[in-house]
Amino acid sequence: MSDLILLAAGGTGGHVFPARALAETLLARGHRVGLVTDRRGTAFETASGTLEVHRIRAAGIAGRGIVAKARAVGELLLGYLEARRLIRTLAPAVVVGFGGYASVPTVLAAAGRGVPVVLHEQNAVLGRANRLLAARADAIAVSFAEVAKVRPADRGKLLLTGNPVREAIRTVRDTVLPPLSPDAPVAVLVTGGSQGASVFADLVPAAVARLPEALRRRLRLSQQARPVELEQVTAAYRELGIEADVRSFFDDMPARLAEARLLVCRSGASTVAENTVAGRPALLVPYPHAIDDHQAANARAVAAAGGARVMPQAGTDAAALAAALAEILGDPALLTRMAEAARSVGVPDAVERLADLVERRAGVARPHGAAATTDQSARRAAA
Repeated sequence: MSDLILLAAGGTGGHVFPARALAETLLARGHRVGLVTDRRGTAFETASGTLEVHRIRAAGIAGRGIVAKARAVGELLLGYLEARRLIRTLAPAVVVGFGGYASVPTVLAAAGRGVPVVLHEQNAVLGRANRLLAARADAIAVSFAEVAKVRPADRGKLLLTGNPVREAIRTVRDTVLPPLSPDAPVAVLVTGGSQGASVFADLVPAAVARLPEALRRRLRLSQQARPVELEQVTAAYRELGIEADVRSFFDDMPARLAEARLLVCRSGASTVAENTVAGRPALLVPYPHAIDDHQAANARAVAAAGGARVMPQAGTDAAALAAALAEILGDPALLTRMAEAARSVGVPDAVERLADLVERRAGVARPHGAAATTDQSARRAAA
């Protein structure tokens, strides 16, 4: 039997992060690991160990004109032929698909040759690529207890593993902040994903300006902003006399997350996973143009547990955000309850659960002493 575990993922961050985490965990367990991606998947080249990276053609179809769609279909067909050759040559023990169009040809080629297939879904809505592939999968690892757009015939394949996060984020979980005293400084972290979010450049400073002066003086703000908006946001806080650290990128996110009492952010899969594993409450403003509105679904899942408030972008102005900030930061007991609720949703051992599942489906031996997560204990996805 082959000892190769082959991962397939598109090159965008939401697919890259969990795939890379799994690759590094499997490599550390002594497995041979390969990856099939598209031209955007350069982040995998820095994974520790020896990761065999293969690139195939792939292209998205949604939202394109007729000519562009025809070209995308052609690229996918060529990618499928490339994937078939790879699967035939590499003969993997299992293929793990993380979504994105690079995973489609690879998973189809694997299923066609009888190779076991595991899919991983990061969002609370099954993504389009995974919906297309679900019927071919032996198991679908999910990150939320309830996942939308799953066909009834595929619900028996769902296993709750969670969405893997960086080890540095997992250590933040051990930093449980004490109840906030009435006069203590309060750290608030504002992020907009890997590229920032322009809406926060205007919205958050305007909301902070509406807060009671006593609360405003206590704020210690860290805000991510696009490079073209850095000076605008910095000047707005300077005028308010607010201590704010405004940057286009935070390379010390785990440390900032550890200090944060509250976050104002989007609700992409990686952001939600990191917030909940760390146990930090949030005001979630879902990106309104996300495919299938999956960010709103992610946000609702955390809010249902009490770990966040959902603030739709279309209905949230400075007054509404200021009211939410004042209510939560002004009530230490509420802040503590929200933090505990967020923590209850997080799955800190997600990558181990996923690795265990993949090993089982591959039929490979688990290294001595490795923790096991049984199908029965993991099968918590709602019907």
